[in-house]
Amino acid sequence: MEHTLPNPAGHPWRTIAVVAAGIATLELLGLVLVGVTLLAKPVVHRARADVLKQSAPTSAKTKPHPLLPRGSISVTVLNGNGLSGAAATEASRVRARGYLVGNVGNAPQMGYGRSVVMYRAGRRAEGLRLARDLGIRLVSPLDGLRPRNLLGAQLAVVVGG
Repeated sequence: MEHTLPNPAGHPWRTIAVVAAGIATLELLGLVLVGVTLLAKPVVHRARADVLKQSAPTSAKTKPHPLLPRGSISVTVLNGNGLSGAAATEASRVRARGYLVGNVGNAPQMGYGRSVVMYRAGRRAEGLRLARDLGIRLVSPLDGLRPRNLLGAQLAVVVGG
């Protein structure tokens, strides 16, 4: 024989279970956020320190060289904006400031919005000086260019738009 117990309120244990599961989910979400926050700070700090260590000019692979005089620095001038004659015009400006101009041509890709001076490892000081001489604000290590694109030059000027 089957017996059923009368339960006028429905099943209150179901409501209690759903509320308890919701509270547990919120607690778990809070714990995950706290854990990510606590773990992310040291990881970001360590990654930032590694990047700074790799880009430091005194690292083993990029030992600084003595600052070369302008007349002994070879500069490759590349057109990165697609306008005809832009690289030749910039090469004339580079020559007028006493630098040796190596290759004048087109950058491997177009669409540079701003002109940029790029330098080989260990030639940051020369890159900064060339940028100052030309009035270019953006200076970086070779980014998007390979050393073979420089054809032996220490620096590159990519003419932007």
